[in-house]
Amino acid sequence: MKELKRYAVFFIIGALGYGMIEILWRGHTHWSMLIAGGICFALFSKIAEKLKKVPLPIKAVVCALTVTAVELVFGIIFNIVLKMNVWDYSGMSYNFKGQICLVFSALWACLGLIFIPVADFLNRKLKI
Repeated sequence: MKELKRYAVFFIIGALGYGMIEILWRGHTHWSMLIAGGICFALFSKIAEKLKKVPLPIKAVVCALTVTAVELVFGIIFNIVLKMNVWDYSGMSYNFKGQICLVFSALWACLGLIFIPVADFLNRKLKI
């Protein structure tokens, strides 16, 4: 039960944080991105926990790959299958089917340098 509460806290923080980042970056967001953000930050918690002794830059890359994977899954579901057109990276270099692109993966790695220490701090405060 304690673990479930911890992930709920991370999910809520991630959902709100991801939504705010999108609003600041694009001027709007979509409800599906709140779910994606919640999942990503809950996974950041697990990455911070499992890779405690790994250098921060490596953890940031793992986080970037995680966010990129979540964005790909959500892009396939919401953009391709459901045709909701939440985002389209097809005009950007190094994109895959317009759903993910290397530029944003690199940006997520940079943000991971901030978010992993936050996840570490929250893991300690939430007593895992």
